[in-house]
Amino acid sequence: MDLEALESSHSSAPDNLYERESRTSRCPSAKQGHPEKAEMLSPDLKRSQPLLIQSHKWGRLRDEESRSASLPDIPNPFPELCNSSPILNNTPSGRSPKEGGPHVVKVYSEDGTCRSLEVTAGATARHVCDMLVERVHCLSDESWSLMELHPHLGLERCLEDHESAVEVQAMWPVGGDSNFIFRKNFAKYELFRGSPYALFPEDMVGGNLAAQKGLTHSELVQNFLNSGSWPEIQGYLHMKESSRKVWKRFFFFLRRSGLYYSTKGTSKDPRHLQYFADVNESNIYCLTQGKKMYSTPTEFGFCLKPLKMRSGTKGLKILCTEDEQARTCWLTAIRLFKYGAQLYKNYQISKRNPQSWGDPTKQRSASDSTLVPMDFSGCTGRVIENPLEALSVALEEAQSWRKKTTHRYSLPTPCQATPPNSAGIHKAQPWYHGRLSRDETQRLIMQQGMVDGVFLVRESTRNAKGFVLSLCHLQKIKHYLILPCEEEGRPYYSMDDGETKFIDLIQLVEFHQINRGILPCTLKHYCTNVAL
Repeated sequence: MDLEALESSHSSAPDNLYERESRTSRCPSAKQGHPEKAEMLSPDLKRSQPLLIQSHKWGRLRDEESRSASLPDIPNPFPELCNSSPILNNTPSGRSPKEGGPHVVKVYSEDGTCRSLEVTAGATARHVCDMLVERVHCLSDESWSLMELHPHLGLERCLEDHESAVEVQAMWPVGGDSNFIFRKNFAKYELFRGSPYALFPEDMVGGNLAAQKGLTHSELVQNFLNSGSWPEIQGYLHMKESSRKVWKRFFFFLRRSGLYYSTKGTSKDPRHLQYFADVNESNIYCLTQGKKMYSTPTEFGFCLKPLKMRSGTKGLKILCTEDEQARTCWLTAIRLFKYGAQLYKNYQISKRNPQSWGDPTKQRSASDSTLVPMDFSGCTGRVIENPLEALSVALEEAQSWRKKTTHRYSLPTPCQATPPNSAGIHKAQPWYHGRLSRDETQRLIMQQGMVDGVFLVRESTRNAKGFVLSLCHLQKIKHYLILPCEEEGRPYYSMDDGETKFIDLIQLVEFHQINRGILPCTLKHYCTNVAL
Protein backbone atom coordinates (compact mmCIF):
# COMPACT_ATOMS: atom_id res chain seq x y z
CA MET A 1 0.00 0.00 0.00
CA ASP A 2 1.43 3.38 -0.94
CA LEU A 3 1.55 6.46 1.35
CA GLU A 4 -1.48 8.13 -0.23
CA ALA A 5 -3.70 5.11 0.36
CA LEU A 6 -2.45 4.81 3.95
CA GLU A 7 -3.20 8.50 4.61
CA SER A 8 -6.64 8.15 3.02
CA SER A 9 -7.53 5.13 5.12
CA HIS A 10 -6.31 6.85 8.32
CA SER A 11 -8.22 10.12 7.70
CA SER A 12 -11.37 8.26 6.80
CA ALA A 13 -11.83 6.85 10.33
CA PRO A 14 -14.49 8.96 12.10
CA ASP A 15 -13.54 10.68 15.38
CA ASN A 16 -16.85 10.12 17.10
CA LEU A 17 -20.27 8.64 16.73
CA TYR A 18 -21.90 11.88 15.56
CA GLU A 19 -19.40 12.24 12.71
CA ARG A 20 -20.00 8.62 11.71
CA GLU A 21 -23.74 9.17 11.59
CA SER A 22 -23.40 12.32 9.48
CA ARG A 23 -21.10 10.60 7.03
CA THR A 24 -23.40 7.60 6.82
CA SER A 25 -26.35 9.83 6.00
CA ARG A 26 -24.38 11.51 3.17
CA CYS A 27 -23.06 8.21 1.72
CA PRO A 28 -25.76 5.53 1.92
CA SER A 29 -23.64 3.23 -0.21
CA ALA A 30 -21.22 2.83 2.70
CA LYS A 31 -23.54 0.34 4.33
CA GLN A 32 -22.95 -2.02 1.40
CA GLY A 33 -19.66 -3.17 0.05
CA HIS A 34 -16.58 -1.05 0.70
CA PRO A 35 -17.10 1.74 3.26
CA GLU A 36 -13.58 3.11 2.77
CA LYS A 37 -14.16 3.86 -0.91
CA ALA A 38 -17.51 5.40 -0.17
CA GLU A 39 -15.98 7.79 2.35
CA MET A 40 -13.19 8.69 -0.06
CA LEU A 41 -15.81 9.74 -2.62
CA SER A 42 -17.14 12.52 -0.36
CA PRO A 43 -14.44 15.26 -0.33
CA ASP A 44 -16.63 17.80 1.54
CA LEU A 45 -16.49 15.86 4.82
CA LYS A 46 -14.48 17.29 7.77
CA ARG A 47 -12.86 15.48 10.68
CA SER A 48 -14.87 17.32 13.40
CA GLN A 49 -18.27 18.87 13.04
CA PRO A 50 -20.30 20.76 15.67
CA LEU A 51 -23.16 18.98 17.36
CA LEU A 52 -26.41 20.81 16.67
CA ILE A 53 -28.83 21.06 19.61
CA GLN A 54 -32.45 21.12 18.65
CA SER A 55 -34.40 24.26 19.47
CA HIS A 56 -37.00 22.53 21.64
CA LYS A 57 -34.23 21.10 23.93
CA TRP A 58 -32.62 24.54 24.35
CA GLY A 59 -35.95 26.07 25.23
CA ARG A 60 -36.58 23.37 27.83
CA LEU A 61 -33.23 24.15 29.51
CA ARG A 62 -34.04 27.86 29.68
CA ASP A 63 -37.46 27.11 31.17
CA GLU A 64 -35.89 24.96 33.91
CA GLU A 65 -33.32 27.68 34.66
CA SER A 66 -35.95 30.40 34.98
CA ARG A 67 -38.18 28.17 37.11
CA SER A 68 -35.32 27.37 39.54
CA ALA A 69 -34.38 31.05 39.80
CA SER A 70 -37.97 31.97 40.68
CA LEU A 71 -38.12 29.57 43.64
CA PRO A 72 -38.49 31.32 47.03
CA ASP A 73 -35.59 31.44 49.47
CA ILE A 74 -35.66 28.79 52.19
CA PRO A 75 -34.98 29.94 55.79
CA ASN A 76 -32.02 28.16 57.33
CA PRO A 77 -33.03 26.45 60.63
CA PHE A 78 -29.43 26.67 61.94
CA PRO A 79 -28.16 30.21 61.18
CA GLU A 80 -25.47 30.04 63.84
CA LEU A 81 -23.71 27.31 61.85
CA CYS A 82 -23.39 29.52 58.77
CA ASN A 83 -20.50 31.82 58.00
CA SER A 84 -22.39 34.11 55.64
CA SER A 85 -26.16 34.22 55.41
CA PRO A 86 -28.91 32.52 57.47
CA ILE A 87 -31.04 32.25 54.31
CA LEU A 88 -30.57 29.35 51.90
CA ASN A 89 -31.02 30.78 48.40
CA ASN A 90 -30.13 29.97 44.82
CA THR A 91 -27.37 32.55 44.53
CA PRO A 92 -24.12 30.85 43.44
CA SER A 93 -21.16 31.06 45.78
CA GLY A 94 -18.60 33.75 45.12
CA ARG A 95 -21.06 36.56 44.39
CA SER A 96 -21.51 39.67 46.47
CA PRO A 97 -23.85 39.38 49.48
CA LYS A 98 -27.52 40.06 48.87
CA GLU A 99 -28.38 43.68 49.52
CA GLY A 100 -30.81 44.20 52.37
CA GLY A 101 -30.93 40.55 53.38
CA PRO A 102 -30.02 39.37 56.89
CA HIS A 103 -26.55 37.96 57.53
CA VAL A 104 -24.97 36.36 60.58
CA VAL A 105 -21.69 37.74 61.92
CA LYS A 106 -20.01 35.75 64.69
CA VAL A 107 -17.72 37.78 66.96
CA TYR A 108 -15.37 36.39 69.65
CA SER A 109 -13.92 38.00 72.76
CA GLU A 110 -10.48 37.60 74.32
CA ASP A 111 -11.68 34.82 76.67
CA GLY A 112 -13.04 32.68 73.81
CA THR A 113 -16.74 33.46 74.27
CA CYS A 114 -18.66 34.42 71.14
CA ARG A 115 -21.91 36.05 70.11
CA SER A 116 -23.76 35.80 66.79
CA LEU A 117 -25.33 38.97 65.43
CA GLU A 118 -27.87 39.25 62.62
CA VAL A 119 -27.04 42.31 60.53
CA THR A 120 -27.78 43.67 57.08
CA ALA A 121 -25.36 43.49 54.16
CA GLY A 122 -24.31 47.12 54.60
CA ALA A 123 -23.58 46.91 58.34
CA THR A 124 -20.27 48.61 59.12
CA ALA A 125 -17.68 47.55 61.66
CA ARG A 126 -18.68 50.46 63.89
CA HIS A 127 -22.30 49.36 63.76
CA VAL A 128 -21.32 45.85 64.91
CA CYS A 129 -19.24 47.32 67.76
CA ASP A 130 -22.14 49.50 68.90
CA MET A 131 -24.42 46.46 68.92
CA LEU A 132 -21.95 44.52 71.08
CA VAL A 133 -21.45 47.47 73.44
CA GLU A 134 -25.21 47.61 73.96
CA ARG A 135 -25.50 43.85 74.48
CA VAL A 136 -22.71 43.52 77.06
CA HIS A 137 -23.50 46.86 78.80
CA CYS A 138 -20.03 48.40 78.61
CA LEU A 139 -19.01 52.03 78.13
CA SER A 140 -19.09 53.17 74.51
CA ASP A 141 -16.16 55.07 73.02
CA GLU A 142 -14.28 55.29 69.74
CA SER A 143 -11.61 52.79 70.84
CA TRP A 144 -13.86 49.71 70.55
CA SER A 145 -12.85 47.90 67.36
CA LEU A 146 -13.53 44.83 65.30
CA MET A 147 -10.35 42.86 64.65
CA GLU A 148 -9.93 40.46 61.73
CA LEU A 149 -7.77 37.43 62.60
CA HIS A 150 -6.31 34.74 60.35
CA PRO A 151 -4.61 32.28 62.75
CA HIS A 152 -3.44 29.95 59.96
CA LEU A 153 -1.53 32.87 58.42
CA GLY A 154 -0.55 34.57 61.67
CA LEU A 155 -2.19 37.85 60.60
CA GLU A 156 -4.48 40.35 62.25
CA ARG A 157 -5.76 43.83 61.48
CA CYS A 158 -8.24 46.38 62.79
CA LEU A 159 -11.23 47.01 60.55
CA GLU A 160 -11.91 50.65 59.79
CA ASP A 161 -15.21 51.96 61.10
CA HIS A 162 -16.68 52.40 57.61
CA GLU A 163 -15.79 48.91 56.34
CA SER A 164 -18.56 46.37 55.80
CA ALA A 165 -18.20 43.41 58.16
CA VAL A 166 -20.31 41.19 55.87
CA GLU A 167 -18.14 41.89 52.83
CA VAL A 168 -14.95 41.19 54.78
CA GLN A 169 -16.40 37.93 56.10
CA ALA A 170 -17.45 36.91 52.57
CA MET A 171 -13.79 37.04 51.44
CA TRP A 172 -12.68 34.39 53.94
CA PRO A 173 -11.95 30.86 52.71
CA VAL A 174 -14.74 28.38 53.34
CA GLY A 175 -14.04 26.15 56.33
CA GLY A 176 -11.08 28.23 57.55
CA ASP A 177 -10.29 29.47 61.04
CA SER A 178 -10.63 33.21 60.30
CA ASN A 179 -12.75 35.13 62.80
CA PHE A 180 -13.62 38.51 64.31
CA ILE A 181 -12.39 39.66 67.75
CA PHE A 182 -14.08 42.42 69.76
CA ARG A 183 -11.47 44.44 71.63
CA LYS A 184 -10.24 47.96 72.26
CA ASN A 185 -7.64 49.58 70.03
CA PHE A 186 -6.42 52.87 71.48
CA ALA A 187 -3.93 53.43 68.65
CA LYS A 188 -6.60 53.56 65.95
CA TYR A 189 -7.08 57.35 66.08
CA GLU A 190 -3.94 58.36 67.96
CA LEU A 191 -2.76 60.38 64.95
CA PHE A 192 -5.66 62.82 65.31
CA ARG A 193 -5.19 63.31 69.07
CA GLY A 194 -1.71 64.82 68.73
CA SER A 195 0.64 66.32 66.22
CA PRO A 196 1.41 64.11 63.20
CA TYR A 197 5.09 64.96 63.62
CA ALA A 198 4.97 63.50 67.12
CA LEU A 199 4.06 60.16 65.52
CA PHE A 200 6.35 60.29 62.49
CA PRO A 201 10.04 60.99 63.15
CA GLU A 202 11.60 63.71 61.04
CA ASP A 203 13.80 61.27 59.16
CA MET A 204 10.70 59.36 57.97
CA VAL A 205 8.83 62.36 56.55
CA GLY A 206 10.08 63.79 53.26
CA GLY A 207 9.53 67.36 52.10
CA ASN A 208 9.96 70.77 53.67
CA LEU A 209 9.24 70.33 57.39
CA ALA A 210 10.39 73.81 58.43
CA ALA A 211 7.49 75.45 56.57
CA GLN A 212 4.94 73.51 58.65
CA LYS A 213 6.44 73.85 62.13
CA GLY A 214 4.31 76.87 63.07
CA LEU A 215 0.96 75.39 62.02
CA THR A 216 -1.73 74.38 64.49
CA HIS A 217 -2.79 70.78 65.01
CA SER A 218 -5.91 71.10 62.85
CA GLU A 219 -3.90 72.72 60.04
CA LEU A 220 -1.30 69.95 60.18
CA VAL A 221 -4.02 67.31 59.96
CA GLN A 222 -5.62 69.04 57.00
CA ASN A 223 -2.26 69.24 55.24
CA PHE A 224 -1.64 65.57 55.89
CA LEU A 225 -5.08 64.67 54.51
CA ASN A 226 -4.77 66.90 51.46
CA SER A 227 -3.81 64.80 48.45
CA GLY A 228 -1.69 67.59 46.98
CA SER A 229 0.48 68.16 50.04
CA TRP A 230 0.88 64.66 51.43
CA PRO A 231 4.58 64.12 52.24
CA GLU A 232 6.59 61.11 51.25
CA ILE A 233 7.20 58.47 53.94
CA GLN A 234 10.58 56.82 53.79
CA GLY A 235 12.76 54.52 55.87
CA TYR A 236 14.57 51.21 56.09
CA LEU A 237 12.61 47.94 56.10
CA HIS A 238 13.62 44.30 56.07
CA MET A 239 12.45 42.44 52.98
CA LYS A 240 12.78 38.79 52.05
CA GLU A 241 14.33 38.39 48.62
CA SER A 242 12.36 36.16 46.28
CA SER A 243 15.37 34.36 44.86
CA ARG A 244 16.95 33.59 48.25
CA LYS A 245 15.57 32.75 51.68
CA VAL A 246 17.39 35.61 53.39
CA TRP A 247 16.23 38.97 54.71
CA LYS A 248 17.89 42.15 53.55
CA ARG A 249 17.44 45.82 54.42
CA PHE A 250 16.17 48.16 51.72
CA PHE A 251 15.25 51.83 51.74
CA PHE A 252 11.51 52.13 51.02
CA PHE A 253 9.43 55.05 49.74
CA LEU A 254 5.66 55.33 50.21
CA ARG A 255 4.05 57.48 47.53
CA ARG A 256 0.60 58.00 46.08
CA SER A 257 1.44 55.64 43.24
CA GLY A 258 2.51 52.81 45.53
CA LEU A 259 5.29 51.42 47.70
CA TYR A 260 8.82 51.36 46.22
CA TYR A 261 12.30 50.38 47.37
CA SER A 262 15.73 51.45 46.18
CA THR A 263 18.27 48.95 44.94
CA LYS A 264 21.12 51.40 45.53
CA GLY A 265 21.21 52.76 49.07
CA THR A 266 18.83 55.69 49.61
CA SER A 267 18.83 56.80 45.98
CA LYS A 268 15.55 58.17 44.58
CA ASP A 269 16.70 57.87 41.00
CA PRO A 270 13.94 56.19 38.92
CA ARG A 271 16.55 53.77 37.57
CA HIS A 272 17.12 52.42 41.08
CA LEU A 273 13.50 52.30 42.28
CA GLN A 274 11.65 49.00 42.19
CA TYR A 275 7.87 48.73 42.50
CA PHE A 276 6.82 46.65 45.52
CA ALA A 277 3.02 46.85 46.06
CA ASP A 278 -0.11 48.93 45.52
CA VAL A 279 -1.46 49.95 48.92
CA ASN A 280 -4.88 50.81 47.47
CA GLU A 281 -5.43 47.22 46.32
CA SER A 282 -4.19 45.59 49.53
CA ASN A 283 -5.03 45.35 53.23
CA ILE A 284 -2.37 45.95 55.86
CA TYR A 285 -1.91 43.27 58.55
CA CYS A 286 0.33 42.78 61.57
CA LEU A 287 2.25 39.54 62.00
CA THR A 288 1.38 37.80 65.26
CA GLN A 289 3.97 35.02 64.87
CA GLY A 290 6.52 36.49 62.50
CA LYS A 291 9.61 34.64 63.70
CA LYS A 292 7.87 31.28 63.99
CA MET A 293 5.93 31.27 60.70
CA TYR A 294 7.95 33.55 58.42
CA SER A 295 11.44 33.58 60.04
CA THR A 296 11.44 37.38 60.35
CA PRO A 297 14.56 38.96 61.91
CA THR A 298 12.42 40.82 64.52
CA GLU A 299 8.95 40.48 66.04
CA PHE A 300 7.76 43.75 64.46
CA GLY A 301 6.56 42.45 61.12
CA PHE A 302 3.65 43.42 58.90
CA CYS A 303 2.45 42.47 55.45
CA LEU A 304 0.33 43.65 52.53
CA LYS A 305 -2.33 41.13 51.54
CA PRO A 306 -4.00 41.65 48.13
CA LEU A 307 -7.75 42.14 48.24
CA LYS A 308 -8.37 39.31 45.76
CA MET A 309 -6.28 36.82 47.73
CA ARG A 310 -8.40 34.36 49.73
CA SER A 311 -5.96 31.76 51.06
CA GLY A 312 -2.32 30.74 50.97
CA THR A 313 0.85 32.74 51.55
CA LYS A 314 2.13 33.04 47.99
CA GLY A 315 0.86 36.57 47.37
CA LEU A 316 1.78 38.07 50.77
CA LYS A 317 4.17 41.03 50.75
CA ILE A 318 5.98 40.64 54.09
CA LEU A 319 8.10 43.41 55.63
CA CYS A 320 9.75 43.90 59.00
CA THR A 321 10.85 46.91 61.08
CA GLU A 322 13.43 47.37 63.80
CA ASP A 323 11.04 48.36 66.61
CA GLU A 324 7.37 48.88 67.45
CA GLN A 325 7.46 52.62 66.84
CA ALA A 326 8.63 52.20 63.25
CA ARG A 327 5.96 49.57 62.59
CA THR A 328 3.25 51.86 63.99
CA CYS A 329 4.45 54.70 61.74
CA TRP A 330 4.34 52.56 58.61
CA LEU A 331 0.93 51.09 59.46
CA THR A 332 -0.53 54.54 60.09
CA ALA A 333 0.99 55.98 56.93
CA ILE A 334 -0.36 53.18 54.73
CA ARG A 335 -3.83 53.58 56.26
CA LEU A 336 -3.76 57.31 55.56
CA PHE A 337 -2.57 56.82 51.99
CA LYS A 338 -5.34 54.30 51.36
CA TYR A 339 -8.34 55.92 53.08
CA GLY A 340 -7.30 59.57 53.36
CA ALA A 341 -9.95 61.91 54.75
CA GLN A 342 -12.31 59.00 55.45
CA LEU A 343 -10.28 58.15 58.57
CA TYR A 344 -10.63 61.68 59.94
CA LYS A 345 -14.36 61.58 59.18
CA ASN A 346 -14.67 58.30 61.10
CA TYR A 347 -12.86 59.84 64.05
CA GLN A 348 -15.03 62.95 64.10
CA ILE A 349 -18.27 60.96 63.90
CA SER A 350 -17.29 58.48 66.62
CA LYS A 351 -16.04 61.27 68.88
CA ARG A 352 -19.11 63.46 68.42
CA ASN A 353 -21.73 60.72 68.75
CA PRO A 354 -20.64 57.15 69.60
CA GLN A 355 -24.02 55.75 68.50
CA SER A 356 -24.21 57.58 65.16
CA TRP A 357 -22.95 54.52 63.25
CA GLY A 358 -25.91 52.46 64.35
CA ASP A 359 -29.47 52.44 63.13
CA PRO A 360 -30.53 56.06 62.46
CA THR A 361 -34.13 55.21 63.36
CA LYS A 362 -33.11 53.96 66.81
CA GLN A 363 -33.83 56.52 69.54
CA ARG A 364 -32.65 56.78 73.09
CA SER A 365 -34.69 55.03 75.75
CA ALA A 366 -37.14 56.98 77.87
CA SER A 367 -35.07 56.49 81.02
CA ASP A 368 -31.95 57.92 79.36
CA SER A 369 -33.84 60.92 78.03
CA THR A 370 -35.10 61.86 81.51
CA LEU A 371 -31.61 62.00 83.09
CA VAL A 372 -30.67 65.67 83.51
CA PRO A 373 -28.21 67.40 85.88
CA MET A 374 -29.91 69.12 88.83
CA ASP A 375 -28.78 71.65 91.43
CA PHE A 376 -30.35 71.31 94.91
CA SER A 377 -28.12 73.81 96.73
CA GLY A 378 -30.92 76.40 97.01
CA CYS A 379 -34.45 76.29 98.37
CA THR A 380 -35.76 74.71 95.17
CA GLY A 381 -34.02 72.52 92.61
CA ARG A 382 -33.12 73.75 89.14
CA VAL A 383 -32.00 72.08 85.92
CA ILE A 384 -28.38 72.80 84.96
CA GLU A 385 -28.42 73.61 81.26
CA ASN A 386 -24.81 74.73 80.88
CA PRO A 387 -22.60 71.66 80.13
CA LEU A 388 -19.52 73.25 81.70
CA GLU A 389 -21.40 73.99 84.90
CA ALA A 390 -22.74 70.42 84.98
CA LEU A 391 -19.20 69.05 84.61
CA SER A 392 -17.84 71.23 87.41
CA VAL A 393 -20.69 70.17 89.72
CA ALA A 394 -19.97 66.51 88.99
CA LEU A 395 -16.27 66.98 89.79
CA GLU A 396 -17.10 68.78 93.05
CA GLU A 397 -19.44 65.97 94.13
CA ALA A 398 -16.81 63.36 93.30
CA GLN A 399 -14.18 65.24 95.31
CA SER A 400 -16.57 65.62 98.23
CA TRP A 401 -17.38 61.91 98.18
CA ARG A 402 -13.66 61.07 98.12
CA LYS A 403 -12.99 63.27 101.15
CA LYS A 404 -15.84 61.68 103.09
CA THR A 405 -14.58 58.18 102.23
CA THR A 406 -11.03 59.04 103.29
CA HIS A 407 -12.25 60.54 106.55
CA ARG A 408 -14.37 57.48 107.30
CA TYR A 409 -11.45 55.12 106.77
CA SER A 410 -9.15 57.30 108.88
CA LEU A 411 -11.40 57.05 111.96
CA PRO A 412 -10.11 54.70 114.69
CA THR A 413 -11.68 51.25 114.68
CA PRO A 414 -11.73 48.54 117.37
CA CYS A 415 -9.48 46.30 115.30
CA GLN A 416 -6.84 47.92 113.16
CA ALA A 417 -7.38 45.85 110.02
CA THR A 418 -8.03 46.61 106.42
CA PRO A 419 -11.46 48.24 105.96
CA PRO A 420 -13.91 45.59 104.80
CA ASN A 421 -15.26 47.73 101.99
CA SER A 422 -11.82 48.48 100.54
CA ALA A 423 -10.18 45.06 100.96
CA GLY A 424 -11.40 43.59 97.68
CA ILE A 425 -13.29 46.42 96.04
CA HIS A 426 -10.58 46.77 93.38
CA LYS A 427 -11.42 43.31 92.04
CA ALA A 428 -14.60 44.69 90.47
CA GLN A 429 -12.77 47.44 88.59
CA PRO A 430 -12.30 47.03 84.81
CA TRP A 431 -8.58 47.85 85.01
CA TYR A 432 -7.85 45.00 87.47
CA HIS A 433 -6.85 41.69 85.84
CA GLY A 434 -6.00 39.50 88.81
CA ARG A 435 -3.18 36.99 88.48
CA LEU A 436 -1.62 37.78 85.10
CA SER A 437 1.95 36.99 84.08
CA ARG A 438 4.34 39.58 82.68
CA ASP A 439 4.30 38.04 79.20
CA GLU A 440 0.49 37.95 79.11
CA THR A 441 0.40 41.56 80.30
CA GLN A 442 2.69 42.74 77.53
CA ARG A 443 0.72 40.81 74.93
CA LEU A 444 -2.57 42.33 76.14
CA ILE A 445 -1.24 45.89 76.11
CA MET A 446 0.29 45.42 72.66
CA GLN A 447 -3.01 44.10 71.32
CA GLN A 448 -4.98 47.06 72.64
CA GLY A 449 -2.53 49.69 71.39
CA MET A 450 0.96 50.86 72.32
CA VAL A 451 -0.20 54.34 73.30
CA ASP A 452 1.08 56.49 76.15
CA GLY A 453 -1.07 55.97 79.24
CA VAL A 454 -2.44 52.48 78.51
CA PHE A 455 -2.31 50.56 81.81
CA LEU A 456 -3.62 47.73 83.94
CA VAL A 457 -3.22 46.51 87.53
CA ARG A 458 -2.46 42.88 88.36
CA GLU A 459 -1.26 40.72 91.20
CA SER A 460 2.46 40.38 91.72
CA THR A 461 3.90 36.97 90.88
CA ARG A 462 6.92 37.50 93.19
CA ASN A 463 5.37 39.27 96.18
CA ALA A 464 2.26 37.55 97.54
CA LYS A 465 0.89 40.74 99.12
CA GLY A 466 1.87 43.16 96.39
CA PHE A 467 0.44 44.34 93.10
CA VAL A 468 1.94 45.60 89.84
CA LEU A 469 0.95 48.62 87.74
CA SER A 470 1.88 47.97 84.10
CA LEU A 471 2.05 51.14 81.98
CA CYS A 472 2.89 51.88 78.35
CA HIS A 473 5.06 54.93 77.59
CA LEU A 474 6.99 55.74 74.41
CA GLN A 475 6.18 52.35 72.83
CA LYS A 476 7.62 50.55 75.87
CA ILE A 477 5.88 48.75 78.73
CA LYS A 478 7.08 49.46 82.27
CA HIS A 479 6.07 47.70 85.48
CA TYR A 480 5.79 49.41 88.90
CA LEU A 481 5.53 47.41 92.12
CA ILE A 482 2.77 48.38 94.58
CA LEU A 483 3.54 47.25 98.13
CA PRO A 484 1.37 47.41 101.27
CA CYS A 485 2.64 49.48 104.20
CA GLU A 486 1.39 50.58 107.61
CA GLU A 487 1.37 53.88 109.46
CA GLU A 488 0.06 54.06 113.01
CA GLY A 489 -1.55 50.68 112.53
CA ARG A 490 -3.45 51.64 109.40
CA PRO A 491 -2.79 49.79 106.11
CA TYR A 492 -1.84 51.71 102.99
CA TYR A 493 -0.47 51.09 99.50
CA SER A 494 2.54 52.86 98.05
CA MET A 495 4.83 52.78 95.00
CA ASP A 496 7.61 55.00 96.43
CA ASP A 497 8.54 53.33 99.73
CA GLY A 498 5.76 55.02 101.69
CA GLU A 499 6.31 58.64 100.63
CA THR A 500 2.90 58.74 98.89
CA LYS A 501 0.30 56.53 100.58
CA PHE A 502 -3.16 55.46 99.36
CA ILE A 503 -5.88 53.73 101.31
CA ASP A 504 -6.68 51.34 98.45
CA LEU A 505 -5.87 50.64 94.80
CA ILE A 506 -8.85 52.66 93.56
CA GLN A 507 -7.51 55.81 95.18
CA LEU A 508 -4.05 55.08 93.78
CA VAL A 509 -5.38 54.74 90.22
CA GLU A 510 -7.64 57.81 90.49
CA PHE A 511 -4.75 59.91 91.78
CA HIS A 512 -2.45 58.94 88.90
CA GLN A 513 -5.19 59.53 86.36
CA ILE A 514 -4.94 63.23 87.30
CA ASN A 515 -1.36 63.52 88.58
CA ARG A 516 1.72 61.89 87.09
CA GLY A 517 3.50 61.36 90.40
CA ILE A 518 6.50 59.09 89.97
CA LEU A 519 5.14 57.76 86.65
CA PRO A 520 6.39 59.04 83.27
CA CYS A 521 2.83 59.95 82.25
CA THR A 522 -0.70 59.93 83.66
CA LEU A 523 -2.98 56.91 83.42
CA LYS A 524 -5.28 57.45 80.42
CA HIS A 525 -6.62 54.19 79.00
CA TYR A 526 -7.15 50.97 80.94
CA CYS A 527 -6.98 47.56 79.30
CA THR A 528 -10.19 45.64 79.67
CA ASN A 529 -11.71 42.35 78.57
CA VAL A 530 -15.42 41.74 78.11
CA ALA A 531 -17.26 38.42 78.01
CA LEU A 532 -19.71 38.10 75.15
